[in-house]
Amino acid sequence: MVKKKRDYQEVETVTEPVAVEETTSNENLRTNLEELKTWDGVIGYILRNSTSAAIDLKDPTKIIDYAILSSSALDAGQELSEVFNLGDVKDIVIEGKDVKVLSIAAGNNKISVFMEKNANCEKISKKLYSP
Repeated sequence: MVKKKRDYQEVETVTEPVAVEETTSNENLRTNLEELKTWDGVIGYILRNSTSAAIDLKDPTKIIDYAILSSSALDAGQELSEVFNLGDVKDIVIEGKDVKVLSIAAGNNKISVFMEKNANCEKISKKLYSP
């Protein structure tokens, strides 16, 4: 008599609470950004991670310019931090002639909020860091 071999499949379990917390955090971040978009002086924002990006600007013709500025600001901040041994970069503010940019690296997310020069950057920063 010949015995049949049985196939067994291993099932990997994934803990759900971690994914839920990340999703909740991202949803809160998007909610905060949507609220910020309505504030006086805020031009728009770019939220990106390794797999996607969300861009919301009042002037869609400048999307490429703002995307390059956003990426360059975060990269430059990180390079300066390494050169001068400053530690991890929490946020960066770049102020130009007419516009300011607040760039934040929060976990896997990179956020840039574009605003008019007279906008309150600190108030916006606090809103983004709030849960």
